[in-house]
Amino acid sequence: MEFNADNIVYWEWEFIAINATLVYSWVVIGILSVGAWAVTSRIDPATSISRWQHMLEAVVALIREQIREASRQEPDRYLPFVGTLFLFIVVSNVIDVIPGFMAPTTSLSTTAALATLVFCAVPVFGIMRQGWKGYLGQYLKPTPFMLPFNIIGEISRTVALAIRLFGNIMSGSLIVAILLSLAPLFFPVAMQAFGLLIGVIQAYVFAILALVYIASGQRSRDAEVQIEQSNSSSTNKSNPSEV
Repeated sequence: MEFNADNIVYWEWEFIAINATLVYSWVVIGILSVGAWAVTSRIDPATSISRWQHMLEAVVALIREQIREASRQEPDRYLPFVGTLFLFIVVSNVIDVIPGFMAPTTSLSTTAALATLVFCAVPVFGIMRQGWKGYLGQYLKPTPFMLPFNIIGEISRTVALAIRLFGNIMSGSLIVAILLSLAPLFFPVAMQAFGLLIGVIQAYVFAILALVYIASGQRSRDAEVQIEQSNSSSTNKSNPSEV
């Protein structure tokens, strides 16, 4: 049994190859695109809403609340990126229970691509929030000698993010396959449910870690703003204007 979708190649020409990882990723993207269109095409602001719209609003509200609790910031700033990451990973993991389908997240190339997106999103959100000078200045704190260590830290946590998701999903698939081969009459339902649970949990963990990485680079700026406001307030109280 093949566990790595990268090894299943459907078409290849010179250095260009279309393997199962790409195909299954496109399938997940298609499912999300069609599902989003089908649900949002009939959104009604009236009080009587459809069951699908109610489910969509519940999912969005849950994601917003989790973002708010994890980042302690306004969730709408991160909702499109973090929500898309979560939905892609959770759908990839959940439909792995379909016979013949392999989760794209069992491939290190997919998890590395997702981690790279997070790696790129950290400076993008940081620059949008603080500007070039404010964001890049964080790498020189507390001293300029910390620059290489800060860069290594950014790279290492990106690698850890990719390997964590890949390892957890791959190990879960291996365990389910081994148990099913040993006792195919007793464990199928339980193991499939276990795989679904692991898939949802890993999607949640990945999204939360991505959010923490992105939001942590902006908390220093928020702290500086609060300090400036506190100092300004203290100055105004100690030096009241004369009437």
